[in-house]
Amino acid sequence: MKRVLVFLTFFLVVGLIFGPGLYAKMIRIGEAQIVAHPALDNDSKGFKAALAEEGFVEGENVTIDRQNAQGDQANCSIIARKFEDDKVALVHAISTPNAQAQVKVSKTIPIIFSSVTDPVKTGIVPKMGKTGIHVTGVSDRWPISLQCKMYQDLVPHAKTWGTIYNPGDVNVTFHIKEMKETIEGMGLKLIEAHVSTSSEVMQAAQSLAGRVDAIHITSDNTCVSAFESIVKICNANDIALFAGDRDSTPRGAVAAYGPDYFLVGYTAGKQAARILKGEDPGEIPAGLAAEYSLWVSLKNAKEQGVKLPLTLVKKAADKLWDEEGNVIKGK
Repeated sequence: MKRVLVFLTFFLVVGLIFGPGLYAKMIRIGEAQIVAHPALDNDSKGFKAALAEEGFVEGENVTIDRQNAQGDQANCSIIARKFEDDKVALVHAISTPNAQAQVKVSKTIPIIFSSVTDPVKTGIVPKMGKTGIHVTGVSDRWPISLQCKMYQDLVPHAKTWGTIYNPGDVNVTFHIKEMKETIEGMGLKLIEAHVSTSSEVMQAAQSLAGRVDAIHITSDNTCVSAFESIVKICNANDIALFAGDRDSTPRGAVAAYGPDYFLVGYTAGKQAARILKGEDPGEIPAGLAAEYSLWVSLKNAKEQGVKLPLTLVKKAADKLWDEEGNVIKGK
């Protein structure tokens, strides 16, 4: 009897010291990201925050194996195979290449995609809404046509637009097609510069100098990861620079109208929590990101020799930086 009491006392003390998490089963989640830049990083942060709200706290009952493909699509397959071999509980695939690779490798492990432009045309899911398979997630498809028209209103003098992208990234080609149609539909011209790696981005930006009045960078992870190179060229040549992800505004863009990538990841995290609680991923609707907003930097506009219509800017902007870089509107 005394021996039993000793053992019970021992386990009680250990439980009090280390907490109930000592006995909880750790849930392993794999998270794959194509490259590091603020938008995708915020996606990851939102995913983690949503899981924690639902009781799945990293370090307590969840471990997240974060892998970065470093912009190399071949690495996506290696990462996907790793998660499959590790038999993780589910995978959070941030970007089209990661989601495509994971879907190709994993036929039963639940997959949550996010920051994917067109998950249907890229073969990640058969349809939006309830997919009926082990894959669901959140598309960050941007309102490209609306972006182009809004940016043209901000720089009405611009007659020739430029863009830089990696044609090997199928995630981007849909955006470029829509951008070209919209810009040409307004009677303007679009000049494209192609890259395959982030090291080529500055040279591509230099090739547009003297040929374009403004540059619009879309959801190309190769360019966004090297965004400061484009900013440098635009500042030196008085070229107005616009982006689609809001996080590129404090990095040097004049303006960006797009989604909050923290909320993209947050929505994906809520979907993941439902799966971890026992729901069928095929019954959890895949959907679009929401809550677009316009961020404008008067400081960056000044650096690029751009005079913005202030009345329009102050009315339209959800977040606004002044010429000294101080936030004068929005949080």
